Amino acid sequence: MTTKSLFTTKFYRAPICGKNLPELQQDLRDACAMLETDDKAGRKWCKDNAYRGYTSYASLNDLDTRFSCFGDLKRRIDKHVAIFAAECHFDLQGRKLVMDSYWVNILPPLGLHTSHIHPHSVVSGTFYLDLPVGASALKIEDPRLGLMMAAPPRLKDAPEDMQTHIFINPSEGDVMLWESWLRHEVVQNQAKTKRISISFNYNWL
Repeated sequence: MTTKSLFTTKFYRAPICGKNLPELQQDLRDACAMLETDDKAGRKWCKDNAYRGYTSYASLNDLDTRFSCFGDLKRRIDKHVAIFAAECHFDLQGRKLVMDSYWVNILPPLGLHTSHIHPHSVVSGTFYLDLPVGASALKIEDPRLGLMMAAPPRLKDAPEDMQTHIFINPSEGDVMLWESWLRHEVVQNQAKTKRISISFNYNWL
């Protein structure tokens, strides 16, 4: 008798790497601070939607042309997305995965981002810029959860690939990637200072 795992969910994690990384990270911090102060439309969206913190998700989508540091980061992320696409065995049929949305997330103490997916995208991910002690983990959910119906819960010591939810604690400088249908959330920030990350979507164009 044989039991095997089918329909694997891929999750990618790697340091962003490249030349002059400390300088890039500082330039990104400065740009994020400027956006948090000057992006009135973004701050209004956060207020209107009771979002604790700041995000440029609904206000700006040209970060890579507005700031050279975001353009540099995008070029580095492109390389990781190409590796992930190969690991997923995507048949792109002569087309490309192209970043079509790109935004800043700044979560203050006790801020969080509730469970969601990214419709109309292929690959989504986040680059982690500032992670103070106690900063939020990324919580990902088994995509089959809604189909389990009367299934019993998993044992607490079940292997990671059998858990219903997995918590991943990123490190500063990490980029994480997943297919956009994978439900995920950012749990409450228990740090005493802001958690800063930069997220993005890639579409098949």
